[in-house]
Amino acid sequence: MSSLGGMPFAGLVVIFVILALFILAVILLFSTYLRYRSLNRTVSGNPEQDNTFMRYVVNEFAAAYKRQGDEVNTPAIVENSVSTKLGASLLCERFLNNAVSLFVTLGLFGTFLGLSLSVASLTELISYSNTSEWLSVLDSVGGGLMSALSGMGVAFYTSLVGVACSIVLTLLRSIFSPQAERETLEARLELWLDHTVAPTLPTERAKDESEMVQQMVHAMDSASQTMERALQNATGDLKTAIDSSRAPITAFNK
Repeated sequence: MSSLGGMPFAGLVVIFVILALFILAVILLFSTYLRYRSLNRTVSGNPEQDNTFMRYVVNEFAAAYKRQGDEVNTPAIVENSVSTKLGASLLCERFLNNAVSLFVTLGLFGTFLGLSLSVASLTELISYSNTSEWLSVLDSVGGGLMSALSGMGVAFYTSLVGVACSIVLTLLRSIFSPQAERETLEARLELWLDHTVAPTLPTERAKDESEMVQQMVHAMDSASQTMERALQNATGDLKTAIDSSRAPITAFNK
């Protein structure tokens, strides 16, 4: 702690930024993991409960199944639903994927910062060696050495903190993996939609050839009935026109 107390302000800032990002990454890791895990339990236990995400997935699947039937692309619907309704969780995943390299990069930044401070202090110290009054500048030389050592401390401490945070976060991601939970959620949703929801939904698309023939016959019957009604209406209109024209013709003949 005493070495940290004597560290330059720039080194303390770098260490503080690394620790703050590490705490943020841990919070996002557990929140995203628990979010996916809760949805997994919902799909496995009670998919019918009132849930905004589940309701959106079912509505999208029902609309697509009504148009396409068994040829509906269930994985694409699930992925689109996840990206639409769980966009914040996917953003947290991307941050966690880059957090490990970010910590190492910040540690290297602190290393170069500390080395630059050390070089500046050593340069100042060497400039004192050109003077002839060593006794009068002895205190200044000691201060220059302490400043150079504090710069080296920045280099080592920031690298140590960055590497340590990356190692801890990598271990936590290996145990509590949001990506694995999301992939499990997508697989369970696909099975649930195809095997449980799909058989209960109506569709406008024929499931086999016999049903397609029945739909064609029904469409032809509907078309013939429509044409028959149109012909009947046309015949009635023609008869009415003939009857209405008889009186003028009779009067003309007389």
